[in-house]
Amino acid sequence: MHTRLRLTKHHGLGNDFLVALDPERELTAADAVAWCDRHTGVGADGLIRAVSDGPGRWVWTLWNSDGSIPEVSGNGLRCLGQALAMDRADETATYEIVTPGGTRTLEVSDGGAWVTVDMGAAADGPGDSDRLDTAGIVAHRQTSVDMGNPHLVLEVDDPSAIDLATAGPAIEAGYPLGCNIHFVHVVDDATIDLSVWERGAGITEACGSGACAAAVAAHRWGATGTRVEVRMPGGAATVDVGDTVRLTGPATHVAWLELA
Repeated sequence: MHTRLRLTKHHGLGNDFLVALDPERELTAADAVAWCDRHTGVGADGLIRAVSDGPGRWVWTLWNSDGSIPEVSGNGLRCLGQALAMDRADETATYEIVTPGGTRTLEVSDGGAWVTVDMGAAADGPGDSDRLDTAGIVAHRQTSVDMGNPHLVLEVDDPSAIDLATAGPAIEAGYPLGCNIHFVHVVDDATIDLSVWERGAGITEACGSGACAAAVAAHRWGATGTRVEVRMPGGAATVDVGDTVRLTGPATHVAWLELA
């Protein structure tokens, strides 16, 4: 018989996660698939398990809604930051999170309602796509970026006009290890619009690491400066591009949960 499990649910600009802090039992990919289902479960884009590894330091496992394990998630990290701040009644705090994509530092304020994540240095990603014609996509430029996880950023006229459910998996299929696919329009030198096909979760309202990758790509193109507002269907986050990339945005607590 399973021990009952307490979780919290949060979202970062509509990208939602279930969070378990120091759970008393093991969690599995099957749990993520079951609980993240939006019809027969709680509903979420991912499940986060965080285990204490000393003062202010946590080791996480993140499962996507399909049970796969991504290296890192910017919105997931912000949601975890809020969960930790709420659990510890921290109005402001700094936490270190150990992820498969590297250690990330969270700076939490306003009791976790606002979180900045140092996402580390951007690197070159898995390469350009040769499947744009097959997917019916006309892109002015493309750049792949690694933020600890792989991204492809495509500049298009109107991200909202892209059929993500068709184009996203068609392009991602060209990457043996999968890839987050992002469609970007540069509004001005400080603003971009972004739509997301997320590896392991599909269409999401926002992607934190994707916002970082898109801002890095736009800056590499010479289209934006070092501070970029990234507007996504779920809302806007701010990305600061430098030696490391910093993601700032809100986290919203949705519910306390107890699962069998």
